[in-house]
Amino acid sequence: MTGALTLGLLLLWGSACLWLPSPAQGDLVIPGSDGAVEERRHLARSLQKRSTQDLMVEVHSLKVDCTVTSRFAHTVMTSVALNKANISQEIFFEVDLPKTAFITNFSMEIDGQVYVGQVKEKEKAKKQYEKAISSGQTAGLVKASGRKMEKFSVSVNIAANSNVTFVLTHEELLQRKMGQYEVLTRVKPKQPIQEFQIVANIYEPQGISYVDTHATFLSNELLPLVEKTVTEKKAHIAFSPSLEQQRKCPGCGETLLDGDFIINYDVNRATSLGDIQIINGYFVHFFAPPNLARVPTNVVFVIDRSGSMWGNKIRQTREAMLAILEDLKEEDYFAIILFDDQIDCWKETMTKATKENLSEAQEYIKSLSDRGGTNINDALLRGVRMLLTDKAEKRIPARSVDMIILLTDGMPNYSETNPKKIQANMHAANSGNMSLFSLGFGNDVDYGFLNVLSQENKGLARRIFEGSDATLQLKGFYDEVSSPLLSEVNLRYPDNAVESLTTNHFSQLFNGSEIVVAGRLMDNKLDNFLVEVVGQGFEEDFQVQSQTSALDWGTIYPEEEYIFGDFTERLWAYLTIQQLLEKSKSGTMDEKSNATARALEMSLQYNFVTPLTSMVVTKPETEDKTDSPLIANKMTEEERQRADRFSGLAHHGYSSPTYLVDGDPHFVIELPDKDDALCFNINDKPGTIFTLVEDTKSGILVNGQIIGDKQIPVDGKINTYFWRFGIIHKSFGVRLEVSTTSISMLEDGKRVNLQWYNTTSLKGDNVDILLTKDRSLTITLKDSVKFLILLHKVWKDHPFHRDYLGFYTLDTHLLSPSVHGLLGQFYHGIEYEVTNLRPGEVPEKPDATMFVKGHELNVTRGWQRDFRRDVKNGENITCWFIHNNGTGIIDGEASDYIVSGLFKTV
Repeated sequence: MTGALTLGLLLLWGSACLWLPSPAQGDLVIPGSDGAVEERRHLARSLQKRSTQDLMVEVHSLKVDCTVTSRFAHTVMTSVALNKANISQEIFFEVDLPKTAFITNFSMEIDGQVYVGQVKEKEKAKKQYEKAISSGQTAGLVKASGRKMEKFSVSVNIAANSNVTFVLTHEELLQRKMGQYEVLTRVKPKQPIQEFQIVANIYEPQGISYVDTHATFLSNELLPLVEKTVTEKKAHIAFSPSLEQQRKCPGCGETLLDGDFIINYDVNRATSLGDIQIINGYFVHFFAPPNLARVPTNVVFVIDRSGSMWGNKIRQTREAMLAILEDLKEEDYFAIILFDDQIDCWKETMTKATKENLSEAQEYIKSLSDRGGTNINDALLRGVRMLLTDKAEKRIPARSVDMIILLTDGMPNYSETNPKKIQANMHAANSGNMSLFSLGFGNDVDYGFLNVLSQENKGLARRIFEGSDATLQLKGFYDEVSSPLLSEVNLRYPDNAVESLTTNHFSQLFNGSEIVVAGRLMDNKLDNFLVEVVGQGFEEDFQVQSQTSALDWGTIYPEEEYIFGDFTERLWAYLTIQQLLEKSKSGTMDEKSNATARALEMSLQYNFVTPLTSMVVTKPETEDKTDSPLIANKMTEEERQRADRFSGLAHHGYSSPTYLVDGDPHFVIELPDKDDALCFNINDKPGTIFTLVEDTKSGILVNGQIIGDKQIPVDGKINTYFWRFGIIHKSFGVRLEVSTTSISMLEDGKRVNLQWYNTTSLKGDNVDILLTKDRSLTITLKDSVKFLILLHKVWKDHPFHRDYLGFYTLDTHLLSPSVHGLLGQFYHGIEYEVTNLRPGEVPEKPDATMFVKGHELNVTRGWQRDFRRDVKNGENITCWFIHNNGTGIIDGEASDYIVSGLFKTV
């Protein structure tokens, strides 16, 4: 991430835990799409055969050792586990680490033999991984863990009465946020541990201004065990409770240690130039001068009010905006633009943030409600024109910072819908005069699109997670960017003295943040050079220059054993790689390609696990004398978002499965609680009508009719699709007929006809309708289930295919336990077991045996597509495919669900 807004990233040190499953015949990892990497690991565990034999494992020690040297944090996590049983057992090691950290080393020591990870190019590691899983071997994975962490996990088979030592190392540059740095250790050992220790040593030559330590689990008894020693330039924090002190109760196996151990600190800032350190041919410059006046802001809030913002999202947006307006300073100017498929401005020009104007704006925001489609392009361009016009006509101060804050939860689907064209339009209109900050609300938004959009306009993108704290997330982001101190900041160094600089131009410096620049010296013996910093302040330009010289770390810390020698070089490499990864997402093809190639080269050189590399550890031989590789990858934010979406985190804060039928027709049952999915096809003659959902208790019925291709293809295979749905809610008197050509709704005797070529929304007493032009129809039944119908348009002159519909059900937990139908019967879960993985007819689609509903079925690992986010291409969902029209998994036969009319029951 480039520019001053790297302030948003903080260090979060991870938790570690070990546990032991019952003895297994073997771990299995099933190949699938790259987007479903996370679920494969959990699938592997679910395939293990369990035993009732008591297990004996002792986690002897767990130590987290964090050393922070001038904001660059190096953490080593070490754990020793003993297998006290008289049989070999599989031991798992898990650790949560910050998503912005790079793993630099992982090793396992087993019976004196050390297995060390190697960082390889991701594509090469992937080939090794695929080779392993094709032979049924295991592979460890990294997956998303909450909003800020990644979970690293590995398992290894340990012989009887033997031990294993796990060591994981990762590094990160701490980022200053709201005036402090944070070191967070997530503590979840799951059991009392003989030797438990957290140690942090912080070395800051600038001088430490304060250190604060707290933890969510610290009781009055544990609090005195936190040791904190702070001198002028060093802080030492340690926490090492005894085995008995960790217990919830005397002699029991439960632990009090479950939560976050947090260290916050900041450094002294005595000079306007900042702090510069030169060590072993590299330098780093920290710039956050004290006592600067705040620069007034001109901020345009561009708020999505489309139909998908309904419910909690629109309510939380209202709450956040009311709080933000309360915090605007009187010297600021602001504007509010609301958009769906239409654009509405509160006022046509920027407005001074007087008490009266803010009160009026708050009343306007209180009426914010959801409706219509999503026209991001025109809303943004309206905001740009407003700022440019008011600046040109001198209605807003010349010395002020212009910014647009965009909040949206979905994809553009009205006016200009091509993301690349929207990016180009915004960049051309802006011409570098203002910053765009994009907030993506929930998991249906295209984060990659927003990220590039913001990067190209001097800003950044941030994900806002759905949950009870979404209001605080929105307000918190505004607090970070609401107080600019300088704009157009340039940090200059002699061209004949330094090279390979990281980004040294920043659009803004915000209060509480810090700018960091690093580079390489052309002469390793050079120990001083001239530094100049210029920028635009509130009343005058900022300019400072001075000669800087190298620090003698041996004099400052004469008794320390820690080797400081290469931290500036590794800090420089870390920062360079992070910025190259951001550059690889935008610009010309050559620019993106060059940035990617350089980032890969440096990742391999410095042994960093980045999105371009993987760490490969060859595990010890198993009983069948085969080696098994562990592959540790680094997730991108887009991959994390896909993982969140699959796990159901997008649905009102709880893990909610999705049930769908789409395509030819493919039924998919997503089961987030199992990190798995089931799928099957239903084939019949065109014109057949099936009951998909029937809940006699609530009076809800959904039937669907299939249609065939225009003519029989050469291969003789007739494809069928759903093209028409009938939906009834008898209790509410609601009846809908949805086809590929039109939509008709009857409520309490009143009929409304809609067409796919219009975007519109309707709110009735018992049903809400949101129609997005040529894309989707969302039907929300009062206090009940939500249905999503997708329109797949096919070229009208296609010789075979026709337009068809996809059907998705959400919030199914609101239906009664008696719900049934081809989809409805799965709404309240299904129990099954999969064993005996074996090669299938296609190498990448292995077969297995499934035990379900008293049946033993041959199933195949494959994938189907979920089209909710991308109607054209869809996203792969890895699933177990049940053959023969779902026989064995559906109750009865497919023919049992055939009805005679669109609104008829069986």
